[in-house]
Amino acid sequence: MRKKTYQKLVEYQTEQSRRHLGEVQGIYREMRGYKHDFHHHLQTIRGQLEAGEVDRALAYIGQLDEQLMRVDTLLKTGNVALDALLSAKVSQAKAAGIAVTVKAHVPEGLLLTDLELSIVIGNLLDNAIEGCREAEGKADRFIRIFMGMKGKMLYFSMLNTAGKKQKKEGSFFLSRKEGMHGFGLRRVEHILMEHGGWCKYNSEDGAFTSEFLVPALE
Repeated sequence: MRKKTYQKLVEYQTEQSRRHLGEVQGIYREMRGYKHDFHHHLQTIRGQLEAGEVDRALAYIGQLDEQLMRVDTLLKTGNVALDALLSAKVSQAKAAGIAVTVKAHVPEGLLLTDLELSIVIGNLLDNAIEGCREAEGKADRFIRIFMGMKGKMLYFSMLNTAGKKQKKEGSFFLSRKEGMHGFGLRRVEHILMEHGGWCKYNSEDGAFTSEFLVPALE
């Protein structure tokens, strides 16, 4: 039984890592494509303005603005792996109409590997995005993230919009999402505890909070 459970965790971790990598690659492709086409966009707008087609130029700019909103510049936290992951997840959340604010400063060379960091942050953000989607009727859905160092410890806190207060099962909250979702938060806890850290979650009507502290530097 333990062997089967461990195998499921490994398979889940592999699938999560593959999906997170795909999301990161996707945002990079969008950004490269936008940069490549930028010169052509400027030429088009210039031509429309020189021809006196101001309304047409304004409409074109409006279309570009909508596209740019979906292709955010990379966040700069100080950690390249985290920059890529957060940027991909923030882009995904904003595309779903969720307002995201991030305040993060994290150095390179953490005790957590890039894979572990991806699993921990990726799963927590997936959970936050799911929570916001379950509260789809609310006008102002949001995710607020803070990450920073407390001495040699990495601290993370996140507040996100959610639906009704979730019921707890052990140290975890039940999810209405089918599949391996429960393994995600268990994997987060397992990785953090392996490094001597802790995590905690709190669910209230309309909001969900996630928090962890883990040794990150020698």
